[in-house]
Amino acid sequence: MEERRLEGGRLLRAGRLTHAAIAQRLGVSLRAVRRWTKHLRDHPSSGLKALHRRPRSGRPPQLSTAQWYSTPAILRKDALKAGFETDRWTLRRIRDLIRRQFAVASQPNYVAARPRASGWSPRVPAVRATERDGEMIRAW
Repeated sequence: MEERRLEGGRLLRAGRLTHAAIAQRLGVSLRAVRRWTKHLRDHPSSGLKALHRRPRSGRPPQLSTAQWYSTPAILRKDALKAGFETDRWTLRRIRDLIRRQFAVASQPNYVAARPRASGWSPRVPAVRATERDGEMIRAW
């Protein structure tokens, strides 16, 4: 993405193309090109450095990238094998597993990001009446 920003900056500096043409050429939104234009205008002395990626501010992540990427593989295994009573993964169970595996304490909402990013989605078991009578349902 940074390469696109820098190329966009060069194209903006050249002044030959419209914002829409730059957006189309680089496969980005018109809004992104306008944002780059604003950065270049607000920081003229920096030149294209104004478009370079800046380090993230805030607290560093609790888990390393390698640890994050290893969690889906762990979750593909049964929750039973991980020591839980049932085979259902919950955010609290994932949090507990991460605490045991990596000695990192976190909140369930922090833990939710990894499975979601891996394409997992919440599953709610189907609720069925305990007194369900299949024969009666078929006859109806």
